[in-house]
Amino acid sequence: MDFLVPATMASTLSPSAVTETPSPPETSARIQNAADISVIVIYFVLVMAVGLWAMLRTNRGTVGGFFLAGRDVTWWPMGASLFASNIGSGHFVGLAGTGALLLLLVLGWFFVPVYIKAGVTTMPEYLRKRFGGKRLQVYLSILSLFICSDIFSGAIFITLALGLDLYLAIFILLALTAIYTITGGLASVIYTDTLQTAIMLIGSFILMGFAFAEVGGYENFTEKYMNAIPAIVEGDNLTIKSKCYTPRGDSFHIFRDAVTGDIPWPGTIFGMTVVAVWYWCTDQVIVQRCLSGRNMSHVKAACIMCGYLKLLPMFLMVMPGMISRILFTEKVACVVPSECVKHCGVKVGCSNYAYPMLVMELMPNGLRGLMLSVMLASLMSSLTSIFNSASALFTIDLYTKIRKRASEKELLIVAQNGQLFHYIESISSYLGPPIAAVFLLAIFCKRVNEQGAFWGLIVGFVIGLIRMIAEFVYGTGSCLAASNCPRVICGVHYLYFALILFFVSILIILGISLLTKPIPDVHLYRLCWALRNSTEERTDLDIEEERHEEADDALEKPLRFMETRGCLRKAYHLFCGLQRKGPKLSKAEEAAQKKKLADTSENPLWRTVVNINAIILLAVAVFVHGYFA
Repeated sequence: MDFLVPATMASTLSPSAVTETPSPPETSARIQNAADISVIVIYFVLVMAVGLWAMLRTNRGTVGGFFLAGRDVTWWPMGASLFASNIGSGHFVGLAGTGALLLLLVLGWFFVPVYIKAGVTTMPEYLRKRFGGKRLQVYLSILSLFICSDIFSGAIFITLALGLDLYLAIFILLALTAIYTITGGLASVIYTDTLQTAIMLIGSFILMGFAFAEVGGYENFTEKYMNAIPAIVEGDNLTIKSKCYTPRGDSFHIFRDAVTGDIPWPGTIFGMTVVAVWYWCTDQVIVQRCLSGRNMSHVKAACIMCGYLKLLPMFLMVMPGMISRILFTEKVACVVPSECVKHCGVKVGCSNYAYPMLVMELMPNGLRGLMLSVMLASLMSSLTSIFNSASALFTIDLYTKIRKRASEKELLIVAQNGQLFHYIESISSYLGPPIAAVFLLAIFCKRVNEQGAFWGLIVGFVIGLIRMIAEFVYGTGSCLAASNCPRVICGVHYLYFALILFFVSILIILGISLLTKPIPDVHLYRLCWALRNSTEERTDLDIEEERHEEADDALEKPLRFMETRGCLRKAYHLFCGLQRKGPKLSKAEEAAQKKKLADTSENPLWRTVVNINAIILLAVAVFVHGYFA
């Protein structure tokens, strides 16, 4: 949800909302008819077919082919994949679109050109090249592996629709998404994301139409929502305040009171923008897609396309979720714990079931199956993105430290077997700002050095971790019971906390960097904005210790291994992308290919086209936010 977070959905922002495992609530219909089942089967067949097609058409025999889809992806599948990866992600529940739209353009116009010039595959790899040493690379790799998406919300819909156990539903989703992610690499992920984006948009538009028709149009929607108050507001020996079950007066506004608002407007504008810098400009899941682009114009066009798509969730997801409260007030807006347990098996509220319940109760046979496919698409696109990016992080940034002489073939095998990690949920507002500060200064301030970056990250991480642990121990509280967390730790709104943490990290990074030796320019050519167009040869830091010093050599170096015999062995290599592709290149050809991969030049015509479209996108974003402000 990208613009509004109604009071009925507030529990999704609280860690306490997912501490209990809900049992499947009784619903008026399960997906047990031929039409729904047929649609779901067709969906999975299409996804697997697209994944197989992408797997066979892409050279997965190199690290660059597997992790960056050969750097030959055009703008429209790249833009669709950016959107699909984000829309299924738990990172940005409730994030306003302001920061997202702006930072998508910052990503394409400022960050990606430097990443491409640097010739990197992962974000930790960029830090290693920019600052030298291993500790920054290893630290960010490990941290990134644990900052992941929330699979709880997607599994809830499967639990509601099919009556499956929640953990069984999660296991099935993990298994299905792992199949084509492991075998097809980033190419399969991007092209299946494209299909899933189309399915998500079609299904969501249909549901939105049904929802607004049921409620009587937009005017009736705004009026009825404010009167959607549950009848049972007393019980369980609790004194429940009216604000706990009455819709907020500012439910239809993006910018809310700076002190009393659940999402205060300064936090919306500044705090969310800080977190958006981390997510959109430095997160491996997002940046990896942009690094796969055919050229810079395609990358910028993809960012613009994703920006336009980011305007839709308010209408396709948030408003239908609010309509669900109107239609099923007693269930979705329940406030008495015993009533909530009866409806959805969770004491803290049933707002997590608002959207799935709308699907189950409103959609006819066949379309209900389509919407299950939409929910699966949303979740699977997020999972596949995380699996592939986590695989790149582990393989490029961690495994090469353990196995310094690992062959290309070994790296690919590790990548395809190292993806099934059990991730834990982390809070982006507490862990993201220090990372955003480091990358922002690394690119735009060449005076920053390794000591400043490292200690800025560490101190910022410790401060954020203290807040996160405190909220985990004491809970975030609810309308029924306040949290006992000390105000000195938890008294600041999490978006304000993110802003404070960002500036504290910047001060530490700059302060320590200015007190220590600078990095000579010879080590920074094409690694920061001021030197991005330098043609002089760069001497990488710690060159004598590094196995993969030039990333593009590793990216496009073909696999060289013995001829294999036997059908099973050949099938295994084909399945895992360990086939040989193309003739051996001469040194001159390798140099030309390397230069092409680091090229960020653009055709003047297409550069003008994407620049004009970026201005139009910003104008549209300003209008939408102004209208709903």
